[in-house]
Amino acid sequence: MYFRVLLRLLRGPVILMLDDSSTHKEKAIEQFLDKHPRLRIEYFPSYAPQLNPDEGIWSLAKRELANSCPKDVDELTEDIPGSIDGIRNSQKELRGCIAQSELSIPLR
Repeated sequence: MYFRVLLRLLRGPVILMLDDSSTHKEKAIEQFLDKHPRLRIEYFPSYAPQLNPDEGIWSLAKRELANSCPKDVDELTEDIPGSIDGIRNSQKELRGCIAQSELSIPLR
């Protein structure tokens, strides 16, 4: 389970922010959270993209893809992970996506 990896890699309390999908509220997840109190899940409100930082990530990725010129669908398919990886590896861009959302998360 992904949560085990997070707890192994991160020290101290861990807050995981997820969308409000019912798949994130399954009984197995609730049981895992009961056994691992240092992991807490907070859910984004339903239908509130302005509160969801991943909207900024998708916007950046789409902007990069819009400025490319793939020859075919296969080349476009290869370009997509690269556009997301560039954002994932940039603390500045990730923090910007959080800051542009209407969430009140303090950034250090």
